[in-house]
Amino acid sequence: MKVPFLDLKAHHAPLRGHFKTAIAEVIDSGIFAGGPAVANFEEAFAAFCKCDYAVGLGSGTEAVWLALLACGVGPGDEVITVPSTFMATAEAITYCGAKPVFVDVDERNYTLDPAALANVLTSRTKAIVPVHLFGQTADMDPILKFARQHGLVVVEDAAQAHGAEYKNRRAGSMGEIGCFSFYPGKNLGALGEAGAIVTNDLELADKIRVLRDHGQTRKYHHAVVGWNCRMDAIQGACLAIKLRYLDRGNELRRTHAARYNSAFKEVEEIILPLEAEYARHVYHVYAVRVRDRDEVMRQLERKGIGCGVHYPVPVHLQQAYVSLGHQRGVFPVSEQIANEFLSLPMFPELSEAQIEFVIETVTETISAGAIA
Repeated sequence: MKVPFLDLKAHHAPLRGHFKTAIAEVIDSGIFAGGPAVANFEEAFAAFCKCDYAVGLGSGTEAVWLALLACGVGPGDEVITVPSTFMATAEAITYCGAKPVFVDVDERNYTLDPAALANVLTSRTKAIVPVHLFGQTADMDPILKFARQHGLVVVEDAAQAHGAEYKNRRAGSMGEIGCFSFYPGKNLGALGEAGAIVTNDLELADKIRVLRDHGQTRKYHHAVVGWNCRMDAIQGACLAIKLRYLDRGNELRRTHAARYNSAFKEVEEIILPLEAEYARHVYHVYAVRVRDRDEVMRQLERKGIGCGVHYPVPVHLQQAYVSLGHQRGVFPVSEQIANEFLSLPMFPELSEAQIEFVIETVTETISAGAIA
């Protein structure tokens, strides 16, 4: 049996007719950059996130970048985030002219450790970017409390957390701005590149609307230097369709995760993902931790099971950030989990037979001593 890591063909098959109709409507309208299709999606996504405003953008990276710019982050500033994330989180900080300052993650939930914030606070600290990793939010209350005490803004990187909750609050709704990616493999994925921010602050939303459109307040009148970060209309139209099915897809992911958890809980060699007591995890990624990860992955792929690794090199050890001067060992949790994470197949359309095959194969692989 073949079990892909992700099956977008199966995910999109039931929606093809809806997509064709929506794309035809965009073609007929002649409005391809922004326009009513994007505005309709923005309204629906803001409501989904329980926020007042959403602004559609070209990618999740642009979402973090413009969010920080709108919050006044610039040259000379420092922004606290984590090294256990995709490179885009730090890139966005750098492209504001600011310096990414890292703190380690909690060993069980893999998100920013609030207790570490005080260790890196300086007079230049301007913002905190907690990353809601793999579909679970960071522990936001202590992060928000620390930020308020020190006059910092909080920009949530919720690129992997569409529909995740923290104490019944939706991911993206707690800081000044929440940032989302709609890269195709996400829980809510576009048919290409797209992203968005959500916020309850109209002034910030308006700033980002201007920044995304070359700094224009109206056509050919540029109030600031912006960039082209608009969402295209076809993506907005298709995302609006897929948004209707997101809650159901997240529930299926949670059901699949519960089946994995139940099967693996007695396997001592596997560290399972923890759903924190404050959280509603939506399992964008189902990442277990195992020793000799690469060998286990080879064995699973040999038997037709697709796997992933998120992320094998923490950001502080990337060649791109060698100038920050971080040595191996400075963020031990992030470095350890980078060597141990193994992401198993996780998407709503997984069949029971596929899940059982993954469980059996993983268990057999470990029992055979692949990670002894």
